[in-house]
Amino acid sequence: MNIGMEHFLTLSAALFTIGVVGIFVNRKNIIVILMAIELILLSVNINLIAFAVFTGTITGQIFAMLVLTVAAAEAAVGLAILVVYFRNRGDIAVEDVNLMKG
Repeated sequence: MNIGMEHFLTLSAALFTIGVVGIFVNRKNIIVILMAIELILLSVNINLIAFAVFTGTITGQIFAMLVLTVAAAEAAVGLAILVVYFRNRGDIAVEDVNLMKG
């Protein structure tokens, strides 16, 4: 059995759907929301690499590396903000995050 483009696109669509559902269903836990965003970025990377292999170019792989870099920076900054917020407030409730304004 050959693994074709439709297999990669199906996997990517499934990961993207799980990520979007994870964001909309769970609005109380910030860590789960960050993990859902990472799933969405992973699905985009799978698409980029699959199309790069399909077309025979390297541009999709370069963009995938850029997306991985942005995802790593997003995770680092997001977790740092989360740690500071937890130290100040004592809990991680998404409803109370808007109190950080000003």
